Amino acid sequence: MADDKIKRFEVIFEGVGKASGKMRNDISVEWPAMKERFELATDEGPFHGGDGTAPPPLALFTAALTGCLMTQIRAFSKRLDVPVGAVAVRAKLHWNGEQVGNEPYTTSPVGFELDVDLDSTASAQDQHRLLDAAKKGCFIETTLMQGLAVGHKLKIGENWQDA
Repeated sequence: MADDKIKRFEVIFEGVGKASGKMRNDISVEWPAMKERFELATDEGPFHGGDGTAPPPLALFTAALTGCLMTQIRAFSKRLDVPVGAVAVRAKLHWNGEQVGNEPYTTSPVGFELDVDLDSTASAQDQHRLLDAAKKGCFIETTLMQGLAVGHKLKIGENWQDA
């Protein structure tokens, strides 16, 4: 008999970023529940005024989305009893930007595509079932699919204001 008891859990990450160069940002990310901390950095290349000392933010975003899906494929393959050897994912994340004169530009997503190649002897139906589960279990993909609004606050003097 399958265990159909519902288990709920929260996953919370916290980050603190500091500008440390022309366009470089050093970000300390903490996963409090696991008592883990990660030191990451982003930078832009010379075309955007940076020194290219770290990947640009969109490279980390692409890696995070790709890696999240790959992790869930491997984790859920065991739970769903779908054998998987190697996993390869090719990601294409596409945005448009628009700038008028020297004004700050605006951006909008065009589309994201993830091409998944599974080394598996499982049927096509089971591979689809596995990928569907992985998509639903990938925190980043489900966030993108919901179109979650991001809350912002701005510190003015000693006060935080909604922005």
